[in-house]
Amino acid sequence: VQLQASGGGLVQAGDSLTLSCAASGRTISNYAMGWFRRAPGKEREFVATISRSGGMTDYADSVKGRFTIIRDNAKNTVYLRMNSLKPEDTAVYYCAADSARWTATTKVENEYDFWGQGTQVTVSS
Repeated sequence: VQLQASGGGLVQAGDSLTLSCAASGRTISNYAMGWFRRAPGKEREFVATISRSGGMTDYADSVKGRFTIIRDNAKNTVYLRMNSLKPEDTAVYYCAADSARWTATTKVENEYDFWGQGTQVTVSS
């Protein structure tokens, strides 16, 4: 599967932004999906994940209550809705697909098989 992340941009603190991850080659219903991010000078970190059916989600503590991961299997797309953005959310955001888990999710980066190219989100104060 090929993943294409989009929707990043420059916003102000408190604004909202929705990232999209469009898949091609295979249907995303075959994968649990995740979002990760890499801030300047930091390691890539887990943000959110959603199970194949969408019935299970998990979030990093830093984004819980502000970010929502949604999948639309019919559109072969996963979204990350980001509200109340903070300057510390500034990062390159990556979507990823995990083929191993059927009903569960994982926060572990190296358990994801396929990665998109990333989209930059910059939040100004």
